[in-house]
Amino acid sequence: MPTRTSDTNPKTEEILISLIRGKSISERLAQLASLTSLTINLSKRAIERANPKMNKRELDLLFIKYHYGEDFCNKVNEYLLNSAYEEK
Repeated sequence: MPTRTSDTNPKTEEILISLIRGKSISERLAQLASLTSLTINLSKRAIERANPKMNKRELDLLFIKYHYGEDFCNKVNEYLLNSAYEEK
């Protein structure tokens, strides 16, 4: 099997791939959901630490801007301004 990454030893990569293949679909999806949640939480925490004076809404919009782009962020902000958005 050809290697897929340049920074991992090919034997190690082969073992990792076989471990992943040995998991059921539900186990793979659970792992994916867990890693996604972890990544989102770490990103939000970093944004909050870098911008301690921002409120929750501002932090949420900055997260959207960084991950989905400024155009989408502006659309979400416009929607929130015209809706019953409540800070929690």
